[in-house]
Amino acid sequence: MKKLGFRLKHRFFNTFKEIFVHHYNSLDFRAKILALIISAHESPKVENFILVKQIASNIYKDDEDRANLLMLTTKELVDKINNHNLSQDTLVESIIKNLKMVPRYAKKIDNEELKKFLDITYDEDTLCYQKNILEFLAKTKDEILKK
Repeated sequence: MKKLGFRLKHRFFNTFKEIFVHHYNSLDFRAKILALIISAHESPKVENFILVKQIASNIYKDDEDRANLLMLTTKELVDKINNHNLSQDTLVESIIKNLKMVPRYAKKIDNEELKKFLDITYDEDTLCYQKNILEFLAKTKDEILKK
């Protein structure tokens, strides 16, 4: 019964999240950053989403629902990329657009947290790609914060 309640709550939030979730755009931005690093994998493993849940729980210490929503939104974005409904280039463009519109979002890019994804990546090509993503995010963050 608890699973059914969670699914209904998730479906409801998913449909109306921009209306009912406080500061949804901020959460969505974090999900985009996490999805970008995870989508470097051709087939992301469950460990990636466990790590997202841990990171989300650290960010939203007293709000388990918000932490779950960050994890689910990240998973939705990764699924869209894997199903070819969203490209990584489009995701990068969206991240840059968000940063230009709301420069304080740059402070939400935590490279130390993102580096944890490197520890659970075993494919050399994927690891190299993730390092490039981290380098891009660090550079972009620095440029935005200098303005």
